[in-house]
Amino acid sequence: MSDVFAQIDALLAQALSDLAAIASPADIEPYRIKYLGQSGMLKASMKLLGQASREQKPALGQRLNAVKEQVTGAFETRKALFAEDVSADRDYVDVTEPGKKLQLGNRHILMKVVDELTDLFARMGFSVAAGPEVEDEFHNFVALNIPESHPARDPNDNFYLAGEAGAGGQRLLRTQTSTVQIRVMQTQKPPIRVVIPGRVYRPDTHDQTHLSMFHQLEALVVDKNVTMVDLKSTIMQFIHGYFGPAAKARFRPSFFPFTEPSAEVDVWFEDRRKWVELGGCGMVHPNVFKACGIDPEIYSGWAFGFGIERIAMRKYAIDDIRHFVENDIRFLRQF
Repeated sequence: MSDVFAQIDALLAQALSDLAAIASPADIEPYRIKYLGQSGMLKASMKLLGQASREQKPALGQRLNAVKEQVTGAFETRKALFAEDVSADRDYVDVTEPGKKLQLGNRHILMKVVDELTDLFARMGFSVAAGPEVEDEFHNFVALNIPESHPARDPNDNFYLAGEAGAGGQRLLRTQTSTVQIRVMQTQKPPIRVVIPGRVYRPDTHDQTHLSMFHQLEALVVDKNVTMVDLKSTIMQFIHGYFGPAAKARFRPSFFPFTEPSAEVDVWFEDRRKWVELGGCGMVHPNVFKACGIDPEIYSGWAFGFGIERIAMRKYAIDDIRHFVENDIRFLRQF
């Protein structure tokens, strides 16, 4: 009987020695199979019970169970230490872990709307023009027939920049994309047919429909025999082409220094059950043509400037213009 216990003690010593000799995580599983597996040495040692008498079997069984528990506990401790060491390894990658789903980027809804608008007007024969956002008083006011006494030039209604005035007067952040109209007419001879998307800046109080930085879509047509009928038909074609044939719009008489006659365009917001202004329009004032070197006796033209945020709000049923700049990912992911 003492030989049986000696065999068990030798098995325990060998198991603990082999466990201490494990040098890498790759050796953990082979060790488990050798000693703790279904065909392992500890399982095989249970056959020693058959060599013992009935009186000796209880003591031998207890000894075998104690050895198994001791080896199993030592194995789990060793395995946990290797797991901690591996996790601390900067180069370690657990290929069994689920991968992280890539989050694809998305264009801002306003940039998508700009693309939609320029594509629509391209099909109507318009090219795209652009100009600087920092302008001078000549392009922002003088050439647009806005006199020095006009309230639109008040410092409280503009973002004037500090510094010396240049040849075109004091510099400021442009308040309208109409400044690009001037630059186009100064450098391009009629016929002209352009659409101008861009950012503009006004110190407005932020509310549901106003921001101090927003986007405009400007359009300009200059040619012989251009009339108000051409303006209205183009705007209605745009509204029905972009918002759908059932979209309702109205024109209200208005006044702008750079157009005569002038009108404001409203579109019916079905979700809000109210008319919302998109922007202004009108026939280009003769004084604007003269400032750009175009003869108003030969050429006529029309222009409009619409708020792109309001176009997007009407198109996609957005109830507050401030959503565009709050960077709420829940809002941005909808488009």
